[in-house]
Amino acid sequence: MAQTTTTEQPRKPEKFYRLREVESLFSIRKTSIYAGMKAGTFPRAFQLSTRAVAWKESDLLAWQAQRAQALGAKP
Repeated sequence: MAQTTTTEQPRKPEKFYRLREVESLFSIRKTSIYAGMKAGTFPRAFQLSTRAVAWKESDLLAWQAQRAQALGAKP
């Protein structure tokens, strides 16, 4: 009997965005980002090192889609 194999696509690594990139992508400033994190309305950043944080692309895209849906717009 012939054996069937499935070919898996290699997973693309998650992209991370630093603060300046997040500010630029969403046209919001640092204070709004951190206020949103504190209020639970913006994705949480994670520590890259003692002085550096980043946001996962998947978290930012999910937040963007949620905001677009809440405002009645298409993502």
